[in-house]
Amino acid sequence: MIINNSTIQDLPTIIKMYSQATEYMISKNQVAWPIFEEAMIEEEIMANMQWKLNIDHEIACIWATTFSDEQIWGEKNDDPAVYIHRIASNPAFRGKKLVNHLVEWAKIFAVSNNKKFIRMDTVGLNQGLISHYGKMGFKFLGSKKLNNTEGLPDHYKQGEVCFFELKL
Repeated sequence: MIINNSTIQDLPTIIKMYSQATEYMISKNQVAWPIFEEAMIEEEIMANMQWKLNIDHEIACIWATTFSDEQIWGEKNDDPAVYIHRIASNPAFRGKKLVNHLVEWAKIFAVSNNKKFIRMDTVGLNQGLISHYGKMGFKFLGSKKLNNTEGLPDHYKQGEVCFFELKL
């Protein structure tokens, strides 16, 4: 298992995995991701904010990171945190607890970047996800509808946002 930055060559796979994740969300009657703009993903790749977990030379999981997320986290954005977005697993690797590996990586990544929190959010009150993240050590901080979703992906307009935090 290897975690490193995604490259521009990974773009078709990343787009496919996001599409597969959206289809999965729809099948589970959850708030689904929109089609993410290729330019946004390219920008994340170029800024080294798009990541991949490889197993046997195949991308098994992807996600994006940022060190600022003020529009979603508001005043808490002032805290030293790494924010994780859009975790998507390759369907061939679902059920392999890849997010556990991602979280262990994120702990090291956060500390090496002088951060004291790992934060995530999800749209919609997905009780299964709330429980799953809790088992990984994240505290569920509650949910709320965002006041300003301008510039955010469209799914943020579709429901309450759940907030998760892991203090390091």
